[in-house]
Amino acid sequence: METPKYLRLLPPETTSLLSRLEFLARGKVEGFITGRHRSPHKGFSVEFAEHRQYAAGDDLRNLDWRVWGRSDRYYIKEYTEETNLRATILVDASGSMAYTGKQAAQVDGRPLSKFEYAQYLASALTYLLIQQQDAVGLVTFDTHIRKYVPAKSRPSQVRLVLDELVATNPGGETGVAEIFHDIAERVHRRGVIIIISDLFDDPEEINKALRHFGYRKHEVIVFHVMAEEELTFPFSRFTHFRNLEMLTHRLQVDPKAVKADYLEKVKTFIKTVETGCGQMQADYVPMTTKQSFDTALANFLTMRKGKR
Repeated sequence: METPKYLRLLPPETTSLLSRLEFLARGKVEGFITGRHRSPHKGFSVEFAEHRQYAAGDDLRNLDWRVWGRSDRYYIKEYTEETNLRATILVDASGSMAYTGKQAAQVDGRPLSKFEYAQYLASALTYLLIQQQDAVGLVTFDTHIRKYVPAKSRPSQVRLVLDELVATNPGGETGVAEIFHDIAERVHRRGVIIIISDLFDDPEEINKALRHFGYRKHEVIVFHVMAEEELTFPFSRFTHFRNLEMLTHRLQVDPKAVKADYLEKVKTFIKTVETGCGQMQADYVPMTTKQSFDTALANFLTMRKGKR
């Protein structure tokens, strides 16, 4: 029997790896059920937050008797509630994501395009978060939102998200910044915004849009996916370059004549986005399709857990 297309995005080796990992929110998130992530609301659950003065009607079991012994005053111990998180995964489906480098990691003996890499990455994150009983939603986009799947935590959400990823083909121009502003207004509950994109747009406008997420109190993670060839420009002979977002645009150039200028522009572009992420305390995660997606994701989650 042929494997359903959506299951191909979750190879057994990936699910096995994910069973040993977890995704934790670094900031405070709002959810509906008790879970593993910190909530902005105070209660009496797991993690100590602060003291406040005793008020009539407070539960005496929460008095801090050590503080009373030192100060002869009554103080209540407050704790931070833990909750489930709501993650919205934004996957860039513009034409530039169709690029497949010769140095890209392979699945089933075939190198992955940037978009296929994003598909696998989004699928793994969806599976991991649903296994944790967290809620996951999906947005696919180019210059407009292709599909918006609101975040839910039910197990069937994995199939729904993966089916949508399988049904999506990259094409069209890029409108990254505009889409980010749109999503920032749509997602009202505080949560985690996960962006998977090559970010081919004006970096200053991207940073403004990322700050919009910050203004809405979302935690932001940017997986910046690029092909190795886009980062190193290894071409040496006269080459035809085709614009994957405007297919009629072609250019023949001598790579040696433009390499230095190209690499400098790429360096400036990446540094601008990375600096913008740092200023708003968003995670900037550079990814190259040369490295397997599951290894890259495992490395990120391990590092993130150590920083929490």
